[in-house]
Amino acid sequence: MTLSIDIREESGVRTLHFGSEWIQGAMRIARPWNLELEYTKEMMASLLLREGGGAAAGHPPAYPSRVLREESRFPRRVLLIGLGAASLTKFLYRNYLLSKLTVVEIEPGVVAAARQFFKLPEDPRRLKIVIGDGAEFVANSDQTWDLILVDGFDANARTGALDTLPFYQAVRAHLSNDGMMAVNILGRSRGFRASVDRIRSAFDGRALAFPSCDSGNTIAFAATGDPISVALGDLKEQATVLKEKTGLNLLPTLARLEQAQTCAGGVLEL
Repeated sequence: MTLSIDIREESGVRTLHFGSEWIQGAMRIARPWNLELEYTKEMMASLLLREGGGAAAGHPPAYPSRVLREESRFPRRVLLIGLGAASLTKFLYRNYLLSKLTVVEIEPGVVAAARQFFKLPEDPRRLKIVIGDGAEFVANSDQTWDLILVDGFDANARTGALDTLPFYQAVRAHLSNDGMMAVNILGRSRGFRASVDRIRSAFDGRALAFPSCDSGNTIAFAATGDPISVALGDLKEQATVLKEKTGLNLLPTLARLEQAQTCAGGVLEL
C-alpha cells in the first residue's frame, strides 16, 4: 500500500501529513532550521540530561565559559528512527558540527518530501539516510550510537515494532557507554504507561517520562552508563546557554518538570 503524503501550509508553517489530520512534522518557513513542534524540542532535552549527568559524574561540562563548544563529547554518533519533516535531523546537523547522523526511514516518499519541501541537507559525509525498517535496522546493526531518537508512526499514529520490549532491549544494546535514548510516545494512547514500563524494563529502571505536552505527546528518556544526577538549577543554566547558541528554548520544559514535581528535591535522576 502506497503511503499518501500531503504537504500543507498555514500561517507560515509547512506541515507533513500521511493522508490524515495527524501532523507528522512541521517547519516554519522563515526559520527552517528551528524546531517548530513542542515535542521535538523536548526530545532535545536529552542533550541537557547527558551533559548535566556528565558534569555531575566528574566529566567537564559541555558549555564552559558559556560557549557552545563544537568539541562537545556528546553526541558524536546519532541514530534517528523516523525522518518526518527532518526537524530533529536538521537541528543536530546545524548545531552539532562534529556529529555523524544516521536516519532510518521506512518510506522513500518521506525522504523525497523532506528534501523537496523541508530542506533536508544532502551531505553523505555527515548524514546517512537508510530506507528500511527501524526495528530491523537496530537489531541487525553492529554499530553503537551516543544518542538514539525514536519518532516513528504510520498514518494511524501506530508505532508497530518500535514500541516493544525487544526493540527497546536492542536499542540499549546499541547505545555507547553514557548513551541516551529519547522516544516520542502519544500520551493520549491507552498504552502510554505500558510503553514507559517496557522502556523501564529494558533499561533496568533507568527511564523517565516527562509530563505530557499540550499536543498529547509524552517524551520518555532512558540512559546507559554513569548515573545522571543534576539539579534543575544547573539544567536551567545549561538551557539558557543552549537557547543563546541555537535558539532552542527548553526553559518552559524545565518549568513544567518543576511544577509537576517530577524531580524529587529539585534533582533530576536517571
